[in-house]
Order: sequence, then C-alpha cells, then structure tokens
Amino acid sequence: MAQTPDSLEIKADGVQLIVNLASGTPVVLHWGSDLGAHLDASQLNTAMQEGVPHADLDTFQNPGVWRENARGFLGRPALQGHRTGQDWSQMFDIVEVKTTASTIFVRSEDKVAGLEVAVNFEITPSGILRISQSLKNNGATPFALNDLTTFLPLPDYTAETVDFTGRWVKERQPQRREIQVGTWAREIREGRSGHDYTIVQLAMTKDADYQRGEVWSMGLQWSGNTRHLIERQPTGRTTIGAGELLLPGEIQLAPGEVYEAPVVAAAYSGEGIDGITDRYYRWLRSRPNHPSKVRPRPLTLNVWEAVYFDHNLEKLTQLADVAQSIGVERFVLDDGWFGARRDDHKGLGDWVVSKDVWPNGLKPLIDVVKSRGMEFGLWFEGEMVNPDSDLYRAHPEWILHAGDRIPPEGRFQQVLDITHQGAYDHVLGQVDAILSEYEIAYIKWDHNRTLTEAAHLGQAAVREQTKAIYRLFDELKLRHPGLEIESCSSGGGRIDLGMVDHADRFWTSDCNDALERQYIQRYTQFAIPPEMLGSHIGPTHSHTTHRTHELSFRAITALFGHAGLEWDLTETTTAQREVLKTWSAYYKANRELLHNGKMIRVEQPDDSAFVHGVVAQDKSRAIFALATLRGMPGMTPNALRLEGLEPAANYHVKMVQPAGAPQYVHRQIPKWLDGVVLTGAALAKVGLRPPILAPENAILIEAERI
Repeated sequence: MAQTPDSLEIKADGVQLIVNLASGTPVVLHWGSDLGAHLDASQLNTAMQEGVPHADLDTFQNPGVWRENARGFLGRPALQGHRTGQDWSQMFDIVEVKTTASTIFVRSEDKVAGLEVAVNFEITPSGILRISQSLKNNGATPFALNDLTTFLPLPDYTAETVDFTGRWVKERQPQRREIQVGTWAREIREGRSGHDYTIVQLAMTKDADYQRGEVWSMGLQWSGNTRHLIERQPTGRTTIGAGELLLPGEIQLAPGEVYEAPVVAAAYSGEGIDGITDRYYRWLRSRPNHPSKVRPRPLTLNVWEAVYFDHNLEKLTQLADVAQSIGVERFVLDDGWFGARRDDHKGLGDWVVSKDVWPNGLKPLIDVVKSRGMEFGLWFEGEMVNPDSDLYRAHPEWILHAGDRIPPEGRFQQVLDITHQGAYDHVLGQVDAILSEYEIAYIKWDHNRTLTEAAHLGQAAVREQTKAIYRLFDELKLRHPGLEIESCSSGGGRIDLGMVDHADRFWTSDCNDALERQYIQRYTQFAIPPEMLGSHIGPTHSHTTHRTHELSFRAITALFGHAGLEWDLTETTTAQREVLKTWSAYYKANRELLHNGKMIRVEQPDDSAFVHGVVAQDKSRAIFALATLRGMPGMTPNALRLEGLEPAANYHVKMVQPAGAPQYVHRQIPKWLDGVVLTGAALAKVGLRPPILAPENAILIEAERI
C-alpha cells in the first residue's frame, strides 16, 4: 500500500468525519460538529488514548470500524459469520486507501480467514454521511455471513435515544429512553419496513428538543429486514449502529462472491431534531428525480373509502364530476377492478380487467376522468396472490415458503415469490400490459401481508425479494417514462430511505382520522419530506376510529403533505364543496413553499397542542398550524410561538381560513387574527396569544416578511 496519512477527514455543511489509520485499522475518531480548520487530527488521536484499568488488557485497544474481538473488543462485532465453524474471529489490516474531497474508502484484509472488507464514507453537501460496506470471500470454501452492521461512535455525553413503534392505523409512535449500559436493538423481521419500523433512530443530549441540543441519527436505505442498535459498553463508550437483519443461511458467500450491505444514511445536528430533518430533506430534494423537482404534487382523489369494491361507472362518474368542481388533479381507482376480485378473498394475482365489472375495459372510466381535466391512477398489489385465483391454481409453487409447508394466510393471501423468474415475469408482464393499453399516469402499489417463512427453494429470501421489487419498480418506470408509483403497505408500512429511490409517494397510513394523522405525519416527517407523503381529507366520520371532526381540522392536517381526498364526495353539501374549492386553491398556490421549505416544529410546554410549520428557505414566508390535541390544562392556551424566521426582520402575521372556521370555546377573539407586525425574534420568544380552540381543531397562520 502506498504511504497514506495517519488521519483523514471529510466535512460539509458544519459536519466533520475524522478517520485515523495509524493502528492499521480505520478508527472513527469523530463524527459530528466541525472541530475547526486548525485541528491536528494526530493530536486528537493522542488525546483519545485511554488509560488502562485493572482487570483489562495490558494496553489500550481501539477496535475501529469492524470492532474485532481479535483486537480486544468485547462488544458486538460489526461482522459476524463463519466458515463451517472456522474463521469466525477475524483481524483485518488495511490494504488500500482512496480519498476525494468528499469520500474516504478503506479496504482491509484478513489473509488467514480469507476475507476482505471495505468501507466507503461519503459526505453530501447537506451534511448527510452515507456509509457503505462490503464483504468479499477470498477463501476456497463458502462463508456463512450472519451480520454486517455499520457502527459510529457517539460522545460520552449522549444521554437519550428515540426510536419508533406502531401498528396498522397508528404508525411511527416515538419512544424516548435513557441510554444505559447494554445493547438496545430494534429489529424488523416481517420482510418489509412495516408499521413498527424506525425510519431513523436518534441519539441526543439530555436537553435536546426540536430546535435545541445535539442529535445524531442513522437510517437504512433498505426496505427488508433491519436492525437498529444503541450500545453502551461498561467502559462508558457508546455507539449507534444499523444494518440489514439477515435470516439464518440467507447469505452464503461462494468463493470470490461479494456481499454489499445496505447503505446507511447518518446525520448530525447541533440545532435539535429539526436540524436532522433539514439535512435529510435537503439531501433527498437534491436528487434530480425527486418528485417535487419533476412537477408540482397533484391534488389526488382516491376512491377506496367512497366505493370500496363496488365499482360502478355511474357512481365513479359522479365522483369525477365533483372532483373536477373542487379542483382535483389526479383520480385513483383502487382495489376491485381485476379478475374475480369482488372482495378481498379472491382474484389477487390475476391482473387483467374484469369483464364482469368493466365489460368495455377501463377506457370508459379513463375517458370520463381525462375529459374532466384529471389524470388517472390505478391500484395494484403485485407481490401478493390469493389462493382463490387463476395464478395460484396454475402455479401454487410460486409463493414464498419453506419446505413443504404453506405459510398461514394473511388477508386471505400469500406472498408471491418474485425472486422466481416465472413469477417476476408474470407480474411485470401483466402490469406492463395494463399500463401499455391504457393512459395511466400513476399506480398505487399495495403490500398488505407480512412475510412468514420467506424462502425460495428452502433458503431465506427476504433480501432477494426486496431487491426484486426495486428492480420491478425501476423496470416499469423505464418502460413507461413519467410513471409515478405510490408505495402502500397496509397503509403506512414500507416507508423507508431505500424505497425513496424507487417510489414517488408513500401512503402514510390507512387512518384518515385527522387527530391520529397529526401524530403519524409529524413523526414520519422526521426524515421523509411532506411532498412524498400522501395526506388526505377523510370523511367526516372516520372509517377506522369512528371519530367525527370538523372539515377545517381535517383539511389543515391534510395540507402539510402531498394533499388529497379519500371521501365519498357525492355526499358533500354545497357549503362543504365551496370550502374544498378554497382549500384546493390554497394548496396549489402554496405547495411550492409546503414542499420546498424548512420544516419547523415548535416545542410546547405540554402535550395539549402541536405547533408546526414550513418556512421558506430565504425566510421570506411561512405557514404554521396550531392543532389542539386535547383539552388545555390552563384556562387560556400557551403562547403561539413561531420559530425559524429571521430574528431582525419584521413579519406581517395573520390567521387565514382556506378550509373554513374551527370550533372556538371563547367569548372574545384575539385582536391580532386580522394582522399584526412583529419581528422574527418577538414571534419566536414572546409569540401570539391564540384563540381558544375546542379540542381537535386547528388554525393556519401566515407570516410574510415586510
């Protein structure tokens, strides 16, 4: 190896990574805030050499990126595997180093074990640190890989972690806990990044909130099984980790074969959780094919909760007429248009238009939709099959299964093994045929069942199944330029940093209850920008929770995302349609700000309300929402503070009502609602006295710099 410096560093946007190579293995000395242009990394390495305690090894050992037990590390190794019981303990030595202004690449080898590992650190202009690892089998026999996890160090003063749990119609609920000695693991084993998935895991200082404190995060660019980790050693050293969760025997590396681990996207912020969010948003929005760069996000109507399986041209035409009058731009026909699919018991897998329901094909409906100025979208669930289907009767072997067992059904369906070339070709061929025959701009792709015994020819196949759906989505887009794909998985499953490169939109949750959506959208938006998250106005009476909400609350909640409706619009009153028109116009007039601005969440002294908004990148404009979640603890509400504005600038602030009025519980309204001028500093520190809203209501506030 050519002579290389003892330490290398990359930095961008106030984030710095320093990697030391002097010990023969890459050691991350620092990941976080920029430590200054004049820092001597060798001196930092000296400063970080630890004393040697009693009852330990005789000299200090820094295990480095791969955390080998052979180097004296007693925590969880980054690499775990074996060669029929041998070569399970490795010690890698550097054999190659390559650097650019934004990357550090290190390749290391254990000649005795016959293994080669590589890591590439890349820092993006927004400060996201992307880390990719690989393992190559240089031995003469197969190597069974159990785990290859990416770890990064955290400062000793890191105190707490946040991850997310959830279920169907209540996704991504935060869990904040103290970091203690041991390993905290969040594992997803359902074959997809489901409702219980942690899109990003956070570690933070004790005082951290949305706008203040230091925060570190890790997210995986992967949609299969995953593991997120926080580990604190008895020594006090703490690390954060993430990686693909491999099932037993899933990766058997043949001689010369390489395993590429999913890329980890890590972020650091010295300005609270919103700083983490801002980095992820700027990174994702910088992609040339990011949805809001391609075109404004069209106002969408999905007709599932309006008609369910009862497809009828007359009824759907009536819906299209009302949608046109409101200003809808995309009309989506959901489940029930194909094969024998009159309910959820049969027909999945037979992606041909039903002659019983649509004797003249889908063209009459598409003509209706197009003639009213809307584009047409269609629902698929191509990775699934009903046992009661022509496909299953012809090819029962085309399901994921282990041995001779048939997995238990979920929603009367099995998972189609699209790692099988025949099954893959069937799905691609039938979907491609529909998209070729009809003018379809958009497909909603569902995934309503977890993967159990996910095996191909007896071998675990979650990884290959995940790669196959990526490949299928990419091929459909290649064959049909301009096609947009919404990823839906029982609502809010399979929302992750891997699927963002293959889908244009996520269905955030099957729950359209505005109160639940306030929470679900808030925490999904920690890493996924609103323009990629479907947020619809549901019916007055929620189908999933049976709550009833004011139209203004539902509409304001839906505004902060890729807005749409999922409601039988033929049942709306004239007054409701007028409100929907003004709301639709407001969304279209402001979606550039909503989908390109900086997300701001204002910390509240209690949990009775949320205050959140979007501030233009140049801080010239902002739209904020105050949403009451329950009854206030005090007689009058807490001050409505608007953060993220230019402190010294004056702003004209007023309440706007494009979605109608909320329910008030006061006798006198505050005087500022029609307009007041305050500095950004005053709005952030003192704020405004809001009107007294009934629980589960919301108002919108606009701020414009003078």
